[in-house]
Amino acid sequence: MVAVEETAAARPVGEVLEWSRSAIDASMRSAVHELPPPIRHVAGYHLGWWKADGTEAEAAQGKFIRPALALLASAAVGGQPIEAVPAAVAIELVHNFSLLHDDVMDHDPTRRHQPTAWTEFGTSAAILAGDALLTLATKVLATSSATTGAAAIRMLGDAVLQMIHGQNSDLEFEYRTDVSLSDCTTMIEGKTGAGLGVACALGALYGGADHHTVVRLRSFGTKLGVAYQIVDDMLGVWGDPATTGKPAHSDLRSYKNSMPVAAALSSSTPAGVELLELYERRTRLSDMELLRAVALIEDSGAKASCERQADLLLSGALADLRSIAPQPRAHNELADLARFITHRDC
Repeated sequence: MVAVEETAAARPVGEVLEWSRSAIDASMRSAVHELPPPIRHVAGYHLGWWKADGTEAEAAQGKFIRPALALLASAAVGGQPIEAVPAAVAIELVHNFSLLHDDVMDHDPTRRHQPTAWTEFGTSAAILAGDALLTLATKVLATSSATTGAAAIRMLGDAVLQMIHGQNSDLEFEYRTDVSLSDCTTMIEGKTGAGLGVACALGALYGGADHHTVVRLRSFGTKLGVAYQIVDDMLGVWGDPATTGKPAHSDLRSYKNSMPVAAALSSSTPAGVELLELYERRTRLSDMELLRAVALIEDSGAKASCERQADLLLSGALADLRSIAPQPRAHNELADLARFITHRDC
């Protein structure tokens, strides 16, 4: 049963995320099962359904934040979350499409505490699996509703284009040392903000909301997405690999201009100047140099600046959410989820 009783007390965030996983699991598996066996195998491995050798894994991977946003957005506008399952499935498929491609482009060896798909099956297989998941997302929406489905496909398509543009900017920034905070924010709005924004917008659409409400919930999700990515960028510098499931300082090793780096480089502080000298060398940083870079970013005040920016974005997102006069329980669960993902350690 996916329906939410608005008179009940808000559930803990962990319970909400497990609820969203359970709500979309059967539909996700049904969609992926349509893929040709070799591509299905790569996709299922990436999703954590089975191991590289094809044996069943203990549990599916991922946080299921985007599906939860879609389902709760539907409830927030007075709809039944079960009606928004196609939207939740589609956005989770798109999210994993982006992860498969990002891992190839960033040469990341691990994700979610296991080797990335491209390291197990090769870059071509991982790219094709990502392409297949993106195609499935469109198909799920197309077969969901004769009226809502068409509008949903347009919305999702626009968001995917924004995500691709953001990812392209992220890659370009690796070759620049003049990336401003405004540049970085714009990139994040596309790379991550668009995905969380469309998750909320699609949920509202399938919940029967009017255009104004869909727009406000998209704004909520977009701001939340930017805050989420800023926190993720901070974890890329200060996070514990045992918790995050990613190699230590991977963003710094690849000279990514993440938000903490951009904040440090534009700080005009002695620490920022020294970090710029490191970044301009473009040689492989040693472990000692990576630790020095981390210290310089913190000494520049970038960590505190990023924390303030994430908090301001969260406040703006929550104001957008309140502006639609949402159903009480869904409002509280969305707000709790927003606070959780912007104050996390993984």
